[in-house]
Amino acid sequence: MGILNVTPDSFSEQGVYFDRKAAVTRGLEMEREGADLLDIGGESTRPGSLPVEEEEEMDRTIPVIEALCRKGLSIPISIDTYKPRVAERALQAGAEIVNDVSGLRYDPSLASAVRDHRAAIVLMHLRGTPRTMQSLPPVRKIVPTVRRGFSASLRRASQAGIRKRQIILDPGIGFGKSLEQNFEIVANLFRFADLGCPILVGPSRKSFIRKTLEELSALPARKNSPPGTKGALVPEELVFGTAAAVTAAILHGAHIVRVHDVRQMLPVARIADRFLAG
Repeated sequence: MGILNVTPDSFSEQGVYFDRKAAVTRGLEMEREGADLLDIGGESTRPGSLPVEEEEEMDRTIPVIEALCRKGLSIPISIDTYKPRVAERALQAGAEIVNDVSGLRYDPSLASAVRDHRAAIVLMHLRGTPRTMQSLPPVRKIVPTVRRGFSASLRRASQAGIRKRQIILDPGIGFGKSLEQNFEIVANLFRFADLGCPILVGPSRKSFIRKTLEELSALPARKNSPPGTKGALVPEELVFGTAAAVTAAILHGAHIVRVHDVRQMLPVARIADRFLAG
């Protein structure tokens, strides 16, 4: 799953694809690079981020979805939102998946749009909100906590008429978890297999990778971008760190990996798949 953030404040691209033309170009490029799915988001969920109004989120995402469909994008589009009106408009525009970071916790009525359009939905586990998640005290046992969250999300989906075959589960790497807990979750993905849904993992360029590399002195400490610059080069060490996390996720049970660097991660995923097939 390729990530396309059409926001001015994404934690990774720093607004590079906020321009609609650039976003459409990048979306088509990710398909050519080998993405199987394209996840489009109009509201940043980076630590400390604030929500945006529905109209603004739709203004950022819907024209991009419509343009990609007009230009012949053949892979399914996912809309990264927890807002029912945004999801409804995106599904009308051509999206086929709703990626809900709250796992139907913020607004359970989101499930109605998914049910009515017979769309797929990603139910992610998140502690708190993007604004508060990093300030919450860590839980002692993270894997049972994520399982309980998944169970609650699955109940909400079932009660709304969403069938299990429409559901993908995401343990929410980096969303209210400590650095060590992110590694623990990836190493224990197999413990979610009995829930009967595909598992999506999004480790791409996450802070748990960056901080680990910085502690090992394998990556220079992060510095602020100079004023007036848009975006920053991604150190290759961070890409390699992401590749290691992607490999571990696949080998421990992930069915979908959500990444920024599609071209670089495609061979990583293919080789990991061959190890599983062997």
